[in-house]
Amino acid sequence: MKMDSEQVLDSIFLSYNKILKRFQLLGVTTKYGKEITHKDLRKAIEVMLKKHPTCRWRSEKVKSRKYFILAEGYAWLNQVYFQKEKSLTDADVDFFEDRIGRYEELLKVEHHENWCNEDMDIKQLCNYFNRKENTVRKAIKKMCDNGFEQYKFLVNGKVVISSKGVEWICKNVFKQKYLELLEKKKMELTEKYIKAGYIYDHFFHRN
Repeated sequence: MKMDSEQVLDSIFLSYNKILKRFQLLGVTTKYGKEITHKDLRKAIEVMLKKHPTCRWRSEKVKSRKYFILAEGYAWLNQVYFQKEKSLTDADVDFFEDRIGRYEELLKVEHHENWCNEDMDIKQLCNYFNRKENTVRKAIKKMCDNGFEQYKFLVNGKVVISSKGVEWICKNVFKQKYLELLEKKKMELTEKYIKAGYIYDHFFHRN
């Protein structure tokens, strides 16, 4: 019974030591092919928390001296941080797209990709992506060079990018913005997941 309850808790959250043990069993290593140490793991978790602060993947340290990581956070460490096939950003995007799909399937929520529903001029794009005008113009050129000139047009002599063009730039150039939108969407679904009675960031008084 104790083992069963421990297995149930392990499916919800894991200690740092258990994560390291799993990585060892799975053969997950650093980018240099070395065994992941406690120091490596702590660094990876700090990156995870900095990149995705709203996901609540780590417990708060209150009474216990230990932190715990949600199973979803463990999956991020495995599939994003310690993977070696893609850039960190591309792996991150793939991870969140996959998670959103899983939540939608479980909750039977219709999939919507309405990331941007308005056309934008250069100034609006600079504000939206928090980039300088020269950087935004380079992004527009890249979009056109990739065969999407139809997303660019003039209104009263001003360059305007259609909502489809804004989405293309977001997904293909300013991917950090896309990640922010994905994280927001994922957490909206996570809240629905919790309201449906599923367990998310519940650490059962372990700390």
